[in-house]
Amino acid sequence: MDGDSIRAERTGDRQFVMALARGLDVLRVFRAEDGPLGNQEIARRTGLPKPTISRLTYTLTQLGYLSYDRRLGVYALGGGALALGYVALANLDVRRVARPLMQELADICDASVGLGARDRLNMLYVENCEGRNVVALRVAAGSRIPLGQSAMGRAYIAGLTDKERTPLIDQIVRKFPDEKQTIVRGIERAIRDIERRGFCLAIGDWRKDINGVGAPLALPNGAGLYALNCGGPGYLLKGKDLEETYGPMLVQVAQKVVGAMGAPARRTAVERRGAP
Repeated sequence: MDGDSIRAERTGDRQFVMALARGLDVLRVFRAEDGPLGNQEIARRTGLPKPTISRLTYTLTQLGYLSYDRRLGVYALGGGALALGYVALANLDVRRVARPLMQELADICDASVGLGARDRLNMLYVENCEGRNVVALRVAAGSRIPLGQSAMGRAYIAGLTDKERTPLIDQIVRKFPDEKQTIVRGIERAIRDIERRGFCLAIGDWRKDINGVGAPLALPNGAGLYALNCGGPGYLLKGKDLEETYGPMLVQVAQKVVGAMGAPARRTAVERRGAP
């Protein structure tokens, strides 16, 4: 759900602090791949009026959450925002547990292996490992990829319950109406594939030159839902290799992470049918 949708839905909620929501929306528009942003670009991304943005950025700068370059008239995340991010990452046990397993797989397939959490209609990388000779798809923690078009995002959606999944898909297709049929077909295929074998593919779906495989990562005791992916340029990562080799290996990574965090991994439908 984007910021406009959240604010609209909360209009009648007396406990919801609209000014705080708007300030947090400003902080959320900064992306790992961006440089500093001016008030006009922040207004465009948030959908808020520029005078409102000017007051918000001024306040956030005074509080240390933004830093201001007077010469260029642009803002960047300040020490206050960075401190919050570092504390969040430091306390994220799944990242610590998953990283060595992800790096091992990245080295084997010489690709990028990422761990992501949902951020509205995107997946936010909280960790990423790269193979020794990977030449493309270099992403860092904080990068975002689309929820409905990527292997990681579809894997996350497949890990949700039907009750959670339906309204989320509705939000995605409202944002991308021209891509509705393609997005829905991709998600439906991913749900079937993950139920059957634990992983889903995205062959040129997110970017035409990128192939990837995704697997959901549901932490024990309701501690949260994440997703893993393994991706890279199509000329290096062939669909057949992802399907036959790296997809099953990614599922094993997810199972090991879940097991290390205190619960047996959830089996796929195929594994359940084969159980005694």
